[in-house]
Amino acid sequence: MHAGEANTFVTLLTPDLGLVHARAQSLRKSGAKLAPGLTTLAESEVMLVRGKEGWRVAGALLGENWFARLGSESARRRASRVSGLFLRLVAGEMQNPDLFLIMRGFLEALAALPEDQHEAVEILMVLRTLAVLGLDAGDIPGGGEISFAAPVLTSIRDARAGYVARINTGIAASGL
Repeated sequence: MHAGEANTFVTLLTPDLGLVHARAQSLRKSGAKLAPGLTTLAESEVMLVRGKEGWRVAGALLGENWFARLGSESARRRASRVSGLFLRLVAGEMQNPDLFLIMRGFLEALAALPEDQHEAVEILMVLRTLAVLGLDAGDIPGGGEISFAAPVLTSIRDARAGYVARINTGIAASGL
């Protein structure tokens, strides 16, 4: 489907609909009113309309610009890497509110915690995503609670090699 020169498709992770792909009209035009609300790694209030050809963004109001809040280049690269893996693992549209909570918790933790804890945050985020997708059946530190608390991150750091092996097994099971 051709979106037109100024139009583009965006991928949104919503608490209610899960992962959706939507067309955003005139997003690439200078001064586009949707642009601030649809910036990369932003949490926004988005109005979606379902049409014959799929979802269309009818409005977007920026709530939290996570890209700006992350601050350091290494935190931004980590968020980008994990988001890319997330999009590859969650193929197509998938309705699961836990995915939104996991992603929000991940971004909040990256923004708030010191860089020496970011690797554990990343490992925990990927483990939780794999578990939600049925690609990992092992115990996850923190249990069913979506928290990135210090004791949970310490247990991840202490058993890093085992968790990384589980992640690699889960990614292999996904076919990526």
